[in-house]
Amino acid sequence: HVAEACRRLELPGYAAFHRWSVDHRAEFWRDFIDTRGIAFRSPPERVVDLARGPEHPRWLPGARMNIADSCFLAARDASAIVFQKDTRVASVTYAELDALSNRFANALVTFGAKRGDAVAIAMPMTVEAVVAYLGLVKAGCVVVSIAESFAPEEIRTRMEIARASLAVTQDVIVRGDKTLPMYEKLVAAGVRACVVVARDSALHFTLRDTDRLWDTFLSTSDRFDAVAASPDDATNILFSSGTTGEPKAIPWSHTTPLKCAMDGYYHHDIRAGEVVAWPTNLGWMMGPWLIYASLVNRATIALCYHAPNTREFCRFVADARVAMLGAVPSLVKAWRAHGMTDGVDWTRLRAFSSTGEASNADDYLWLMARAGYRPVIEYCGGTEIGGGYITQSLTQPASPALFSTPSLGLDLAILDEEGRPTSHGELFVVPPSIGLSLSLLNRDHHEVYYAGTPKGPRGELLRRHGDQFEALPGGYFRAQGRADDTMNLGGIKISSAEIERVVLAVEGVADAAAIAVEPADGGPSLLVLHIVAHRGAATNDFRDAAQKAISSRLNPLFRVHDVRVVDSLPRTASNKVMRRVLRDEYRR
Repeated sequence: HVAEACRRLELPGYAAFHRWSVDHRAEFWRDFIDTRGIAFRSPPERVVDLARGPEHPRWLPGARMNIADSCFLAARDASAIVFQKDTRVASVTYAELDALSNRFANALVTFGAKRGDAVAIAMPMTVEAVVAYLGLVKAGCVVVSIAESFAPEEIRTRMEIARASLAVTQDVIVRGDKTLPMYEKLVAAGVRACVVVARDSALHFTLRDTDRLWDTFLSTSDRFDAVAASPDDATNILFSSGTTGEPKAIPWSHTTPLKCAMDGYYHHDIRAGEVVAWPTNLGWMMGPWLIYASLVNRATIALCYHAPNTREFCRFVADARVAMLGAVPSLVKAWRAHGMTDGVDWTRLRAFSSTGEASNADDYLWLMARAGYRPVIEYCGGTEIGGGYITQSLTQPASPALFSTPSLGLDLAILDEEGRPTSHGELFVVPPSIGLSLSLLNRDHHEVYYAGTPKGPRGELLRRHGDQFEALPGGYFRAQGRADDTMNLGGIKISSAEIERVVLAVEGVADAAAIAVEPADGGPSLLVLHIVAHRGAATNDFRDAAQKAISSRLNPLFRVHDVRVVDSLPRTASNKVMRRVLRDEYRR
């Protein structure tokens, strides 16, 4: 696709294409919108209005649209989803997915949901989850994305922030030989009404009067005219952590999916009719990303109902004829360590992609070899980006665990603590771009992303993201972890403050600081707690007690790697914990 664009635009190669996409941002997005045939009820007056400056762009002003319309431009009989629940790979066509999402949208209207109402989805990535997502967008509602691994208290927090009272969920989740409750967690979180998908043929408990079973909730009418909206109307609320104890609530609009689709089209080279797999869920931004990057590009979503760290998943990748496979480094490490790909034919794969954790070059060279040395596209971004800001292009040589380019339509600056250009420092984004968040439900957006940021090398406005990067010879980049107080645990971003709030409630804990340490061989960040004990407290019990509190009140996937009991925490004159000092001391 990059090669096609360079020929069409008469550009000599990728570097020139990227430069053109930055210097002519409106033209770049217009070209992409036209190339993909994005559907409008009324066309935009222009691509972008920058009357209020790059911090406050208005994308596609004057347009009326519903981004779900652009998810059904493929041939009606083409496969929209292939999935495996047991041993058989089945498929759902674009016509069938359109009809099912229409039935869900009609059911919402009958249930009393109105345009702009927030409705949560908290369940694994299944056909029903995709149907519900697209049906909500068609109905003009706002999807509230909640990871199924969160504890009831965290589910309640997200429901309250989004002001949602209805949720779509599954009765239980099966992980290996364990059956975990899902519906019961939403009930414990105080969710007023649920639409419940039965994982098997029947439920094993009785629903409340306010709840509905999926099959009886769906309307019999499969025709629905998607609600026309302004491009900047919200379609999805996703959550990411900042440096305070409450997660940031980030709205996606009808334009954010254009960023997902563009990254999929150009950086991942997703082609019409190809199959795309990415083990994820709608609580993580890669869930919505997978829907839009696949469907807007007329490709096929692959959903495996087995856990990704199993041989069954690896076989599914082959059986479903996957062309682009997403992963996280810890998953690759598990595949390699346990021989899960042995005897599995992955030669149909054209590319891999990786995000969420620090990569290990040796593991990724092994992964590339599983498919005849197909490249791994490193992909780093965030919920507030709508995709990636630094990544790779398939037109460039792939070096495992390294990035090779800013995303198309974006430019970057790496600055030291004095705001000077450097090869090793904090990375800033040069706005504007479709996909960059423009508001937060529960924060001051300017304060979070723009307040106090230095000017760029050419005096341009910069946007903070919080990642440290190193620029290497030859145009490559290496990620160096977070510059702020957020951490990435198992692919989920969470703030130090959220962890500390829970640990401070543990008996005997007087003060606490949470830091993330990057493992030398890649993979998820390691959670390390520094604890100041009350006088006379039994300090040898802190690790187990802290783990129990974190698992029950935040997320059982968050594991405590180490606990250090200290006399005091290093603090600034304004009493802020100096977590960078703790990280440096721990690494010694």
